[in-house]
Amino acid sequence: MKLNIKRTALVGLAFMAIQSFWGLYDFTVPLILKDTYGLQDTASGVVMAMDNVVALVLLPLFGSLSDRCNSPMGRRMPFLLGGAAAAAVLMLMVPMVIRSAALPVFLGLLALLLIIMGTFRSPTVALMPDVTPRHLRSSGNAIINLMGAVGSALTLVLINFLVIRTTGADGQTVSDYTWLFVTVAVEMVVCALTVKLTIPERKLAAEAEAIDARMHVQEDSPVEQSRRLTGPEMRSLVLLLCSVSLWFMGYNAITTAFSKYAMVTWHVTEATAANCVLVATVAAIASYWPVGLMSSRFGRKRMILTGLTVMVLCFLVGTLEREMNLLAYVMFVGVGMGWASIGVNSYPMVVELASGSDVGKYTGYYYTFSMAAQVLTPILSGALLEHVGYWTLFPYALVMMSCALVTMSLVRHGDSKPRAKRGLEALDVED
Repeated sequence: MKLNIKRTALVGLAFMAIQSFWGLYDFTVPLILKDTYGLQDTASGVVMAMDNVVALVLLPLFGSLSDRCNSPMGRRMPFLLGGAAAAAVLMLMVPMVIRSAALPVFLGLLALLLIIMGTFRSPTVALMPDVTPRHLRSSGNAIINLMGAVGSALTLVLINFLVIRTTGADGQTVSDYTWLFVTVAVEMVVCALTVKLTIPERKLAAEAEAIDARMHVQEDSPVEQSRRLTGPEMRSLVLLLCSVSLWFMGYNAITTAFSKYAMVTWHVTEATAANCVLVATVAAIASYWPVGLMSSRFGRKRMILTGLTVMVLCFLVGTLEREMNLLAYVMFVGVGMGWASIGVNSYPMVVELASGSDVGKYTGYYYTFSMAAQVLTPILSGALLEHVGYWTLFPYALVMMSCALVTMSLVRHGDSKPRAKRGLEALDVED
């Protein structure tokens, strides 16, 4: 059978809104902390790690809670709707606080917003594997990641048009992010409501479970029941999760500091820095679907190793680059393509080891390791930026990606197992 692309894209609307928020957060908050509140890079890195500290606790907790939820709407939908509504309200408050409140008030509101975001991310991500048969999850995750990249790209485009810059009394340029926050808040609500109105979660989850049972892809245990991992499976899971941490340490260092890095080192404007990241995002969007197809044909692990190799080469170029030029844009194209190859396949490899009743818990594991990395990396890379120099950003990312390449090469389980096609069927490529 083939993946229902339209339905998967509708599921992905929720992830699109979440990634729009994180695009907003990663780009604007470091600049707000630096320009409005005067924080240095190390202190700013601590603040930027705060969301990951919150997520480290909340993502596995709410992933497991959603596994046990039995509401008429389904397991994941109540968390999505409630979390999106609360997050939108808090986003509307951020610009008012920036204009009139001291740093502790801003940090308090930011902490509350991050707590709310942590309550519905795991349930939202777990919705796709719930309603998608196992053998289609890499392709499904390609669509979900594509939708997330669209959300990130949308925010980067909006930065060019909705950030209002004025000159203050001291002659300094002041940026107003009000309309940017308002737009993303509206997007959050609209996307959540669209998912609720178009995705009958309980019905689709039952259909996916029935398909898995018919195709016997549940391997050693029934879809409904939990199972214990074997020793080799557990080693692969640990190595895979360590790899997740390492590549997020490298990539997150770039995403959280590049706006400052580009403005300080390459002497470009906010809009130009945003456009660099936009190039990577567009490249990722263009890559997600082909990567999903190639993953079904060649396997998830091979595609991840290919993506890591590309990222290592790109960050090597970034290490050597000293100004904004055409080569920098080419580098970001490679970053987007490499990150797409990793992102499409890493989460499905983790949940491939889960039974049907444990998808939320394993989603929590995935985000625990990714967020733990993102707790450490803004602080560590921020300290390097402040005390060693801004030139350390790309070498730091290069080292982390190289280590991830080593650990990922040792993973032996969680890969896709494409069925060999025969005759005319071999000419058909699954959607």
